[in-house]
Amino acid sequence: MSLGLTEIALILVVVLVLFGGKRIPELAKALGKAQYEYKKAKEMLQNEAQELKDSVEKAAKEEENKSGK
Repeated sequence: MSLGLTEIALILVVVLVLFGGKRIPELAKALGKAQYEYKKAKEMLQNEAQELKDSVEKAAKEEENKSGK
């Protein structure tokens, strides 16, 4: 599902009417900041998940080595 030129133009007109020309830069800045924070949080969660996975795998290998000997 993608937006065509008509849909994008309609959305822009609605935003302009609702918020006015002066508030649009403020909204764009806030949206950009929110997107940055989302990406940062997503990367942190991915890193934590990878660390957890690595530690579980390491513990499983250690346990396997203990029981195998």
